[in-house]
Amino acid sequence: MGKVLESSLWRSSDFGTSYTKLTLQPGITTVIDNFYICPTNKRKVILVSSSLSDRDQSLFLSTDEGATFQKQPIPFFVETLIFHPKEEDKILAYTKESKLYVSSDLGKKWTLLQERVTKDHVFWAVSGVDADPDLVHVEAQDLSGGFRYVTCPIHNCSEKTLTAPFAGPIDQGSLTVQDDYIFFKATAANRTKYHVSYRRNEFVLMKLPKYALPKDLQIISTDESQVFVAVQEWYQVDTYNLYQSDLRGVHYALALEDVRSSRQAEESVLIDILEVRGVKGVFLANQKIDGKVMTLITYNKGRDWDYLRPPSVDMNGKPTNCKPPDCHLHLHLRWADNPYVSGTVHTKDTAPGLIMGAGNLGSQLVEYKEEMYITSDCGHTWRQVFEEEHHILYLDHGGVIVAIKDTSIPLKILKFSVDEGLTWSTHNFTSTSVFVDGLLSEPGDETLVMTVFGHISFRSDWELVKVDFRPSFSRQCSEEDYSSWDLSNLQGDRCIMGQQRSFRKRKSTSWCIKGRSFTSALTSRVCECRDSDFLCDYGFERSPSSESNTNKCSANFWFNPLSPPDDCALGQTYASSLGYRKVVSNMCEGGVDLQQGPMQLQCPLTPPRGLQVSIRGEAVAVRPGEDILFVVRQEQGDVLTTKYQVDLGDGFKAMYVNLTLTGEPIRHRYESPGIYRVSVRAENMAGHDEAVLFVQVNSPLQALYLEVVPVVGINQEVNLTAVLLPLNPNLTVFYWWIGHSLQPLLSLDNSVTTRFSDTGDVRVTVQAACGNSVLQDSRVLRVLDQFQVMPLEFSKELDAYNPNTPEWREDVGLVVTRLLSKETSVPEELLVTVVKPGLPTLADLYVLVPAPRPTRKRSLSSDKTLTAIRQVLKAQKISFLLRGGVRVLVALRDTGTGLSPWSSVILSPLGQNLKLKKFSLFCKDTVPLRLGRFTHASINIAGNSAHSPHSQPEPGRGQGLQGHTGSTPGLLWPLALL
Repeated sequence: MGKVLESSLWRSSDFGTSYTKLTLQPGITTVIDNFYICPTNKRKVILVSSSLSDRDQSLFLSTDEGATFQKQPIPFFVETLIFHPKEEDKILAYTKESKLYVSSDLGKKWTLLQERVTKDHVFWAVSGVDADPDLVHVEAQDLSGGFRYVTCPIHNCSEKTLTAPFAGPIDQGSLTVQDDYIFFKATAANRTKYHVSYRRNEFVLMKLPKYALPKDLQIISTDESQVFVAVQEWYQVDTYNLYQSDLRGVHYALALEDVRSSRQAEESVLIDILEVRGVKGVFLANQKIDGKVMTLITYNKGRDWDYLRPPSVDMNGKPTNCKPPDCHLHLHLRWADNPYVSGTVHTKDTAPGLIMGAGNLGSQLVEYKEEMYITSDCGHTWRQVFEEEHHILYLDHGGVIVAIKDTSIPLKILKFSVDEGLTWSTHNFTSTSVFVDGLLSEPGDETLVMTVFGHISFRSDWELVKVDFRPSFSRQCSEEDYSSWDLSNLQGDRCIMGQQRSFRKRKSTSWCIKGRSFTSALTSRVCECRDSDFLCDYGFERSPSSESNTNKCSANFWFNPLSPPDDCALGQTYASSLGYRKVVSNMCEGGVDLQQGPMQLQCPLTPPRGLQVSIRGEAVAVRPGEDILFVVRQEQGDVLTTKYQVDLGDGFKAMYVNLTLTGEPIRHRYESPGIYRVSVRAENMAGHDEAVLFVQVNSPLQALYLEVVPVVGINQEVNLTAVLLPLNPNLTVFYWWIGHSLQPLLSLDNSVTTRFSDTGDVRVTVQAACGNSVLQDSRVLRVLDQFQVMPLEFSKELDAYNPNTPEWREDVGLVVTRLLSKETSVPEELLVTVVKPGLPTLADLYVLVPAPRPTRKRSLSSDKTLTAIRQVLKAQKISFLLRGGVRVLVALRDTGTGLSPWSSVILSPLGQNLKLKKFSLFCKDTVPLRLGRFTHASINIAGNSAHSPHSQPEPGRGQGLQGHTGSTPGLLWPLALL
């Protein structure tokens, strides 16, 4: 996308009749990045401008509706500006560097409030809820990388004045401040919990049905002191369930299942539910069941849902032949990407009852069908008005409805209706066809003037066309020009949300202007309460439709209505729910009261339950000397009378009271590496609970060296050893990849043995993992079918200089190989000297057989090569010097002095027979045996005794995974690492 090189700014003060070009900086090119209009005073406008080099930004400030501007340089780059909801000169600026600034003089001076702030998660105080109108709610990243919810007054914001209403970390991008509520989610140990605060009280967990197990939760609505949330439960993929809350937003009851959803760019979720503006309590939703999408409407905030009634005739007066229950009206509930056009459904606060939407008639919603339908009585009756989708604009409280076809071809005609869509007229708004980009009317003012903007061609400038409907109306409306209509649901019931409501509408024969002072609400009368004014309380569900009494609410299997709430303190009382609660904001009085007579019960002393201990940051592996914070939480049970015994495993023991009530962490430091068992026991007179945490304290790994014999024979047992610094015994896990296998083998020991059944080069890789530290090393082995091994020894002086490190052994082996090649004329690549670990210092010399080559010069035969090596060793011709002039002789070692082979249980990965040491094996009717490094294992299987042999792999099995059982041929045992 090309860079904008210059912006031109135009202003109209006569509803778009004429425009004046504004020159912000005479003679200087100006690029406007964005503009903002103060919501409480439209005379105040701010433009954000960048230089051509993008090196700096400036603000242009206006207090006279953009007639004049004052330039104000700023020391940061603006991402977005947020005006104060009440005080017009106070502004927050979120920058591209994730910093938050504040200005109290309309952008002239700025003060840094906070750094590392999450974009779109900054909120001004809510009027009437927050005590301080200058408070700012912020989600910010702390120095440890976690995210916190903090608040700060703009006039005195520092580290000392920052307040954390919630002590723990929260998930990035989850903070939402909306009306009376604050929401966020926090994930720990792969469990996500959703928290809510009502009117700035303490945060509590949002109580969804126990087995909802949400994968995602979206806030739909928070008006009228109730929360609507859409929850994607564990079994759902492209649908969400709709829940509604109690007054505090804590307890949630199911309102509608399987509402369709779709994912958009940047992982945002769109859910097919729409709040109908103008009439409280009315929602539209698209439900998807068995692949079919159908549109539903509710008039009582989700307590009851119905399908939309289809019109009996189409726009041409022909029968639709669409009759319930097999056929209904269905609407697309999509939002428009372009903010200057309507979505597929259009409603407005100032036009109650008026709904226009795109959809189709049938058994389900069809994606490619977008016929236009209208209702003027809030969904009770519908009419078809167009065969294709149109963009809609309401003028003068819906007194004029403007429609322009949603199409990719240029247009010059718009349609309008002055009788709520009963009849439509056309108007040529331009002489030249225009690609329409959007429709505009003055925000907040119910005028009869609009602007169509677009372009004649894709390379042309914008075209703005003013359309003024005022000449069509000669006078203001009087009371005689209005009639009334009564709100009712699809069953004709007028008592909706506990009251009967009537609205005014202009008569179709009256051509007059409603004007700015028009109010649609006419009368309202409170109704007596009925069963339909109550929904099921938390933990209850309504009886299925197949049963006779569908209004009955029954407790879920997991819910005990007599159980006290989690916050029930000893000495208090609680009400046991009868299964019903009144719909929030329902106005009914008297009549039926399904909540009447709940039992008042005394809060009992409850034992602690759900005790948890963790390290802040969720780590379980730390370094010696590192400060760590233990956090103890208790999900249920009394906390005031509970005592907490804490044992940190290194001798520190203490008794606490109010430990989970205050939330204060326990600070501690482990000085020595090891595994420490941390235990917390909570106990009161009613019972106890215990939580345990194992903490690994280890130093980071410094070095890893894979020590292997470079040459091995077919089916010969070979040892693979990972030399590790520091050792960290019992704290390190080793991952072994042998050959081309993608599945590693795990061991707690640093050494394994294996066999290879085919010749060739085999790569062995080992990873050592200890806490957060991981190291890797890799070596290549040569598997041969012919070679000779000659045992070597050194003069005893070498032992005093042996540091027993892999590098030292490798260097000694290289010098021996080089000297032998020089003295015997045997090619160096045919000799490999491997120095063994430990004392006394011993080595093996591997003499390889040269590959036959036609052009190869004559070389010594195998017998002659061995003879030559024996001769130079016997003649003491192979020696090397150590520090201080000590000469070390190399000689043949007596073959009877070799070390005993290391023994262990045999495990065979794909391609090898692998041995692991130091594990306990438990077999039926046997005694577990601890396998030591130099001990053979004896395992009793079905009464037979078998020793772990150095056996050959089964013929024809290649190098498959095997468990050897000695005298029981063909019996394979999977062996588990304990």
